[in-house]
Amino acid sequence: MEKIRINKYLADKHSLSRRYIDRLIESGKIFVNGKRAILGDKVDDNDKVEIREGLKKNFLYFAYYKPRGLITVRQHKGENDVASTVGIKGIFPVGRLDKDSEGLLILTDNGRITDRLLNPIYDHEKEYLVKTRRPVKAHELKVMERGMELEGDLITKPAKTKFINDKTFTITLSEGKKHQIRRMCDAFGLPIDSLKRIRFMNILLGNLKPGQYRKIQGEELKELLSY
Repeated sequence: MEKIRINKYLADKHSLSRRYIDRLIESGKIFVNGKRAILGDKVDDNDKVEIREGLKKNFLYFAYYKPRGLITVRQHKGENDVASTVGIKGIFPVGRLDKDSEGLLILTDNGRITDRLLNPIYDHEKEYLVKTRRPVKAHELKVMERGMELEGDLITKPAKTKFINDKTFTITLSEGKKHQIRRMCDAFGLPIDSLKRIRFMNILLGNLKPGQYRKIQGEELKELLSY
């Protein structure tokens, strides 16, 4: 086996992000053959690589179809949220979808990965299928693509759109401002009939039905954690 960078080696072994491994190296918690590791070290299976902290292995990751009408995170006693509905101990959603939206959420029990997947500095793509109550106009999609100034001095980043039919389009964002797509459509007086997230980075909603979930694993998981 050819030696590879230690952050990739450990990220693949433990389903963690490379940036998280780098932080462990910088904090002195990783050792190679008894010596403290440094950034850029290369290793293979013949090396003794140790993480000297309580590290949980085999984190769980799921792609989940959040139904419309279900809240992502419980705010008040008696409400049904994603975690309590799915019923897998210890998992939580990465990010949110508002109550009236539906579609793909990533569920995990790895609390260390949340910032890396959601922080806007990483420009991770999220794709949505939007159905409207009146025909969408070509110039409206072009304005969405180049970025918009919304109420509250919010300026959106450039986006990608695709026309499906006169009342359906997709939009791909690399940020996640609160109710962003609804606010963009409101600016044109464009009423939304349904809003569904169909992709989060490389993870696709696919054939999942509302309330269903599937495990993310193998090459799909490695790609998700390599961003």
